Amino acid sequence: MTKFYFFCNMTPTTILLIIVVYFGLLIFISNAVSKKDSSNDAFFKANKNSRWYLVAFGMIGTALSGVTFISVPGQVGSPDIQFKYFQFVLGNAIGFLIIATVLLPLYYRMNLTSIYSYIEQRLGVVSYKTAASIFLISRTIGSAARLYLVVIVLQRYVFDAFGVPFWFTVLMSLGLIFAYTYRGGLKTIIITDTLQTVFLVSSVIFTIFFICDSLDYSIPQAFEAVKNSNYSKIFFWEDWLKGNFVAKQIIGGILVTIAMVGLDQDLMQKNLSCKNIGEAQKNMFTFTGIFVVINLFFLSVGALLYLYAEKNGIAVPELAGKTRTDLLFPEIAFHHLALVPAVVFLLGLTAATFATTDSALTALTTSFCVDFLGMDKKEHSPAMVKTRHKVHVGFSLLMFVVILLIYWLNSDSVVSLIFKIAAFTYGPLLGLYAFGLFMKTKTVIDKLVPMVCILAPTLTFILSLYTKEIFGNYEFAEELILVNAGLTFLGLLLISKPSTTQTRF
Repeated sequence: MTKFYFFCNMTPTTILLIIVVYFGLLIFISNAVSKKDSSNDAFFKANKNSRWYLVAFGMIGTALSGVTFISVPGQVGSPDIQFKYFQFVLGNAIGFLIIATVLLPLYYRMNLTSIYSYIEQRLGVVSYKTAASIFLISRTIGSAARLYLVVIVLQRYVFDAFGVPFWFTVLMSLGLIFAYTYRGGLKTIIITDTLQTVFLVSSVIFTIFFICDSLDYSIPQAFEAVKNSNYSKIFFWEDWLKGNFVAKQIIGGILVTIAMVGLDQDLMQKNLSCKNIGEAQKNMFTFTGIFVVINLFFLSVGALLYLYAEKNGIAVPELAGKTRTDLLFPEIAFHHLALVPAVVFLLGLTAATFATTDSALTALTTSFCVDFLGMDKKEHSPAMVKTRHKVHVGFSLLMFVVILLIYWLNSDSVVSLIFKIAAFTYGPLLGLYAFGLFMKTKTVIDKLVPMVCILAPTLTFILSLYTKEIFGNYEFAEELILVNAGLTFLGLLLISKPSTTQTRF
């Protein structure tokens, strides 16, 4: 059945106009929120006055990103993947509960602005700077990969039509994000991310409706079709050597979540802006439930997209001569579902991706200003605000460079790329915190910690290259982060010594 919203297709000019209006709204909100208070305390901690329900809802947009919006549905078409990602999501949920009950109470007891201050008090200054540096590297690369995905979509479906080069699209995207985050920081992000999550959640719900309508399915019929399709297998029990094996995915999901959320200044900064530990935990528990449901919806969208593509003879798009499943969703939304569904898709994609990137830029700026410039220990002054602005510009430009490098070098699905990055960069953080929490009678030779944190991911990378030669047909998946963290932990143990003081943390 054909409805009024299928009358005309989305054009590049229409897409550009929507993006301009969208960012105009975000900049207006940013100016309104930060007009009265652009202090460092508001930028770093939102004056510790955030409402837990706003944080919980806004974190959905930050945690999901454009990768979940495009790359996860796109991967559903692979026989070895299908709904495999939901195994990982179940591990994520367990990891969120561990963060809420173990890490958040620790951070609140210590009244931290930067969560890496824990490492300073527990292991030493060099270890602290090492942990903060790992975060800066990890979050810059990871966020650049997420933004790269949406810029590729904008370039292909909008700016190629105007002859705009890829590098300028990247620069413009980062410039717009900078425009609404540089003044208010976290105080602004809490509000804008809530708005962007509304767009994201609405988008996935309406997308399911629009595709169901175009396939002449009712919602119950659609979920029955998904269940009976060749795309909906969730649990892979058959071969424990393969990367899609259920235990590997769940364990990987737990560890990646603890590392990429619980040990990540970006998402923890939002939690630490709540009034107290009780509200922060309510935020995490609520967020966990919504997160699981929304991811199941995204996987269902993926199955429906492939059913739609089969029915209408739509091929998975190619980029630089290679098939890119990341582009199937935008291809159908922009070229086959017409105006209103395409607008809904665009708003959801933009919200998901920019909610992640704006939050990351704020967290990167906070970490550098607190961990390396010590701004949380100094009196607020106009000069410090100017310095903070310069740091914010610096990370925006750094992300610009990283996105261009990913564009020139990457051919993988972006979701695969991000979890590869996480395994190598967040592993040492996981090892550092595990040592700090579980080896309370020991400390380390502080100056040797950077060497351990470089050697561990290097050995992990070499091991991943020769997995089949060493372990037969065993394939590492997301559990590779456990190997990296384990090597870091072992290295710290080798350079450890008995602690002269009893740690309280």
